[in-house]
Amino acid sequence: MSSIFTKIINREIQGHIVAEDGNHIAFLDINPLVMGHTLVVPKAEIDYLFDMEDAAFIELQQFGKEVARGLKKAIPCLRVGVAVIGLEVPHCHIHLIPLNNMDDINFSRPKLNPTPEELASIADVIRKTVPGVNSGFSSH
Repeated sequence: MSSIFTKIINREIQGHIVAEDGNHIAFLDINPLVMGHTLVVPKAEIDYLFDMEDAAFIELQQFGKEVARGLKKAIPCLRVGVAVIGLEVPHCHIHLIPLNNMDDINFSRPKLNPTPEELASIADVIRKTVPGVNSGFSSH
C-alpha cells in the first residue's frame, strides 16, 4: 500500500510542493509546528532513513540542504532546524523547521492548523527561493 507521501508524489492527493527533482520532493507539513515547516522526502518508498543506500542518503541530505537554504530566505527565522523522527508515516522524511527559539522544534506542543490558502501562499514564497532544485516541478 502506498504511503500518503507516495500519493503526494504521484499527485493522487494535493501537496503544497516547494521543490522537486527526479528523486526527491519537498512539501509543506499540513499540521506544522511553525509556518514553513517542510518535509523532505525521497520518491522511493523507504520506511527508515538509515536503511537508505549511502549514495541515496547523501543525495537526500544535499537536496534537503538546498531546500533549507531557500526556506531560510523565504521565512524570517534565525536558523532552519532539522529533525528525523520517522514514526508518523512509513516513508522516510526529514523535517525542516524555521527556528526562532528552541520551542519551535518541540514536537510535543500543539500543531498549527493553517488553511489550504495559507499553505498555498507560503509554498509560493518558498518555491521562488529554491529554483536550483525545481527541475520537473509541477504544482498539481
